[in-house]
Amino acid sequence: MGAEREATSRRRPRGTLGSVVEILIIAATAILLTVVIKTFLAQAFYIPSESMEPGLEVNDRVLVEKPSYWMGGTPERGDVVVFADPGNWLSSNQVPPPPTGFKAALATIGLYPTGDHLVKRVIGVGGDTVECCDSGRIVVNGTPLDESSFVAAGASCDGPMPQDNGSYVAGGCRGWKAVVPEGRLFVMGDNRANSADSSFHLCSPERQKSGDETCASAFVPVSDVVGRVAVVFWPTDRFGLEHRPETFDAVD
Repeated sequence: MGAEREATSRRRPRGTLGSVVEILIIAATAILLTVVIKTFLAQAFYIPSESMEPGLEVNDRVLVEKPSYWMGGTPERGDVVVFADPGNWLSSNQVPPPPTGFKAALATIGLYPTGDHLVKRVIGVGGDTVECCDSGRIVVNGTPLDESSFVAAGASCDGPMPQDNGSYVAGGCRGWKAVVPEGRLFVMGDNRANSADSSFHLCSPERQKSGDETCASAFVPVSDVVGRVAVVFWPTDRFGLEHRPETFDAVD
């Protein structure tokens, strides 16, 4: 009986202090797990502009997955990726104010979507030659891409025209070519008439050949990529998975 009473007493609650400590341990563990998930597995972002329409619309909430680029994996042609600004791509009015209060805490652990990054589709990877155009189609390593299933309709050409003065002509088909440096990406928005992407920031062939270091800002460092857009999770009526288009499989 004495042993039974002793066991029973050990199972009794330890009072209010013990309950508080237990709750704090559970909360700390949950936050730690969330930080680990944000760092290594997934992170939420929202779409700040029309540059990826029609697939991604303004204020869509997307989940970016990171394991695809583990263990030496890198972005592939056709991936929609989120990346840090590679060099003044975002103007001051495009950078949203940082979240405050409880939202800031959620953003820190990856539960509140942030909009201080860019989202584009990878068209070329290191060593690729990207050019415009073949009957209005972007060409990668000599292979014209059929992008009709995902780019915004209405333009006669799948690529906007870069200009050295920082502007471009949407929907035109003036020729241009770029060789993607190793360790970098050539990215474009699906809404080619409204996307300040790699083609927008691309230098003229003359400046590219001259070795002008400022021309590198047209290409996104792989190290700046956060991850691949895997799913649109909000609003719920737009829920859907993001897939790599088959047309990129034909590129050598």
